Amino acid sequence: MRIGELAKRAGTTTRTLRYYESRGLLTVARDAHGHRTFGEDDLRVLRQIRTLRENGFELEETRPFVECLRAGHPAGDSCPDSLEVYRRKLAELDACMAELRSVRDEVAGRLARAEVEAAAGSPHGPEPRCELSPPGPSPDTPQGRQGAEGP
Repeated sequence: MRIGELAKRAGTTTRTLRYYESRGLLTVARDAHGHRTFGEDDLRVLRQIRTLRENGFELEETRPFVECLRAGHPAGDSCPDSLEVYRRKLAELDACMAELRSVRDEVAGRLARAEVEAAAGSPHGPEPRCELSPPGPSPDTPQGRQGAEGP
């Protein structure tokens, strides 16, 4: 198949395919006219890359999976190097989750303290209020007293 058809079937762009080719993730055969040609194996490689990228893997992290498929394995994650990438990614995700839990605990603690202070009356004085005067002249002004006395 030609590059446009592969891009369409893989849900990507020809530009992306050329980029993957330049990075060595996609091998390209050429026909007699010099046009790029691709097969179903290339589509499997692209689907593997896309799945990994959608799950937060960097492009270079997909390389062991691509190489595993190219070696003839039925799945890109059935090789030792691919399994090692999974292990590193899980460790990275665990670290991120621990950091997020720490931040969450800090925010929850601040909220709890703020709610206790608000319920007990803030030590910073009363809450600011916006009080609006009624429209028209004030009864304390001469114009207001005239209006209050009637016509």
